[in-house]
Amino acid sequence: MLTLSHVLKALAPNAQYKIQQDFVIACGCIDSRCVGENGLFVALKGENTDGHQFVDQAFANGAVLALTDHAFESAYPVVDITAEAFELPNKPPFSLHAADALLALQTLAKYWRLQHNLMVVGITGSVGKSSTKDLTASILAGQMKTLKNQGNMNNEIGLPLTLLSLNEKHKVAVLEMGFYVSGEISLLCDIAHPQIGVITNVGTVHAERAGTIEDIARGKAELVEALPASPDGLAILNYDDPYVKAMANQTKARVFYYGLDSEADLWADEIESRGLDGIRCRVHYQGESFYVTAPLIGRHSVYTMLRAAAVALNLGLDWDWIFDAFKDDRVQLRIVTVKTASGAVMIDDTYNASPDSTMAALNLLADLKGRKVAVLGDMLELGRYEEAGHTKIGARASEVADEIVLVGTRSLITRDAAIDNGFPSEKIHWFSSYQGAVDYLLTSLKTGDIALIKGSRSMHMEKIVAALEEVK
Repeated sequence: MLTLSHVLKALAPNAQYKIQQDFVIACGCIDSRCVGENGLFVALKGENTDGHQFVDQAFANGAVLALTDHAFESAYPVVDITAEAFELPNKPPFSLHAADALLALQTLAKYWRLQHNLMVVGITGSVGKSSTKDLTASILAGQMKTLKNQGNMNNEIGLPLTLLSLNEKHKVAVLEMGFYVSGEISLLCDIAHPQIGVITNVGTVHAERAGTIEDIARGKAELVEALPASPDGLAILNYDDPYVKAMANQTKARVFYYGLDSEADLWADEIESRGLDGIRCRVHYQGESFYVTAPLIGRHSVYTMLRAAAVALNLGLDWDWIFDAFKDDRVQLRIVTVKTASGAVMIDDTYNASPDSTMAALNLLADLKGRKVAVLGDMLELGRYEEAGHTKIGARASEVADEIVLVGTRSLITRDAAIDNGFPSEKIHWFSSYQGAVDYLLTSLKTGDIALIKGSRSMHMEKIVAALEEVK
């Protein structure tokens, strides 16, 4: 377990001090309201608030230690660990003043990761990171103690906090790595030291900040560039994505390809979508073929299966175990179905949206039976790809849906594209915000309808689901 002595070895390796009372640190947190018993609170200054204002609240909620980096008022001791020598209080709680609290967190996480002999799997890509992380961790957890980052804790704050939960029982960590700007994944790799890197795909998600698709590809490639050389390092790459496939030239690690092409090391065909009941496909590996079923929704989920299987196979798990793990109903974690009071079914895919993920969701809608309603919100942060992305979605929605409900100004592009593709304008309903869509859907959805709800997080499409589900 992480202790005060570990923290000081990591953050003040050359200082002179004497620990009066060592103690265990159970977890790390940046939210004083959620800090756990015996937790570490990291006081960060954000755009709207400063964590230093809540240090004492964190202590009241169970924290035993805080990392801080500037002056603040506190009823508890503050120790300056940037000094050559310092004295520690007799007992917790207290704060450690560092030059930079975020850097201190990252330094501590890197130190703590290196104290453990375990396999670290890094996962990045434009779409499918979280589902790949969750399915991979689910498969591995039955055979070995596995750590994964929860929710969207995949950045320069969340990933270090995740690593602080490592203990001597962990054999593998499956870590999603997010990307907005160049150098971000390199930083995460420097902290986590992954030996296996999985790249899902390269798309235009966050292009407004990340740049061109070529810039995004270079950013994602930082993961495979950071891997150890073969045989210690392994890059698991999407053979069907030309940007990802080309990353084989940017790594010294062994390359393992997955995809739908028979040239890949692990590939699939005969893909059958069973709608909301999951998917079935045939997988091929080392001259053998197997039929696999899983409760994952949508044809695109075969890639998630292949990525998770590739990690498991390369860590020595056998097919029988992998097959059984795929059948676990708990692996379907992102897309859920919700029934409305009127008897319609909503596909809740509101976590976020990009052209690729929205296209996959529309393809799922195409596989389902019933009157199909595509409820689509703006896709944000696409930058120069905004018009092309919304146009592409409008064209596909016109082929799949019986009715289209749109939310947000950018979705006007979607509307025009659907009409240009021959979709009747009277069957398209546009609203400036989610509330307008709620009001319309409350009266229009009927038994037998199936509605896909999809849009960027800032569009609050999840509130549509909540409003329709709550009506009794």
